[in-house]
Amino acid sequence: MNKIDPLNLDGHLLKLLIVVIEQGSVTGAANALGVTQSAVSHQIDRLRALAGDALFVKSGRGIVPTARAESLAVQARELLERIQGFGKKQVFEPAALDRCFSIAANDLQRDLLLPALLKQIHTIAPRVSLRVLPSDVPSADMLRDKDCELVISPRPPDATDIVHQRLFSDNYRVFYDPQVRKPPRTLKQYLEAEHVAVVHANQRRLDLDESLDRLKLRRKFAVTVSSFGGVTGFIKGTARIATLPGLLRQGLLRGLADAPTPIDAPTMPMYAIWHLRHQQDPVHVWLRAQLQTVLKGLLSKM
Repeated sequence: MNKIDPLNLDGHLLKLLIVVIEQGSVTGAANALGVTQSAVSHQIDRLRALAGDALFVKSGRGIVPTARAESLAVQARELLERIQGFGKKQVFEPAALDRCFSIAANDLQRDLLLPALLKQIHTIAPRVSLRVLPSDVPSADMLRDKDCELVISPRPPDATDIVHQRLFSDNYRVFYDPQVRKPPRTLKQYLEAEHVAVVHANQRRLDLDESLDRLKLRRKFAVTVSSFGGVTGFIKGTARIATLPGLLRQGLLRGLADAPTPIDAPTMPMYAIWHLRHQQDPVHVWLRAQLQTVLKGLLSKM
């Protein structure tokens, strides 16, 4: 007997096999399917060629299935159920979710959002865990890699397969040690001060410095560090200042004083960023909804 080549099967053939068995005749199957008797006979011939079996034999005025046909009909019903469910949206129960989400964020976004996100998730899905990756300036390849599902960053990659959603905007503030100095009130005082700056591993500066460059203004840097977490130690007990996102006062720079910048500084937007393949994934949609819930709580306190 020939083996069935699955590439030559389709849902119509599977359904026809089942209907012919149920109706017990070519005429009955044709009426049930709304096609001609010759069309049913042609499809039966296709099935016979694929199965290497007669499939149906005459019995009185009708036909009866062979043992092979009845065996194939069991498989056909299972396959049809899978085919019919192929295009349906997945439904999942968050309470039953047992999964680790990989999220990339720098130390500002990590401390500001992710502890609250995990707490929010655990109220619904206690078996979910988070794996936090460094984001730096995220690349499209980072998101194309299945190892990273979501990035939180002010710099979404410019790529057609990358999706981003604005979460909020933050203002730059001047951080300083109030036990040592007062905040700079004028541009002259600001430019004369020693600055602590954050320059990530890829050497990408803050957009604040790019704005100053356009005005042909330069700050005097005493030190640059690779993350926000390294700032406080270089400011505490000194007259140095750092111009950084204001929300850092709620976490890594808690304990320092902060004041408005004496120059017009750009705002810093923050985005949730993901790959297009996750756009309609119900689990990923749910994860983003939990992030929005956390964000509402944060914004109410800003």
